[in-house]
Amino acid sequence: MEDSLYTGDREAELPNTFKIPSYVRADATIFYKRDNWRVGLNFKNLFDTRYYDSQGYYYYLRPGAPFTVLGTISVEF
Repeated sequence: MEDSLYTGDREAELPNTFKIPSYVRADATIFYKRDNWRVGLNFKNLFDTRYYDSQGYYYYLRPGAPFTVLGTISVEF
């Protein structure tokens, strides 16, 4: 399964002195499930896109997470 996220240009603050640029981020997941257990890999920000997750006060911009791989193992009882 693959998922992508598009966010358009945004005003960083009022009075609109600069904009945060748009971006596209792609994520993907693969997993194997058998009986009561499951093993999976989650790939976030596949193409290591540089983006800003949110903005705060006084020109503070929080960068988004870089390419990340998360592994999971789960068992249902």
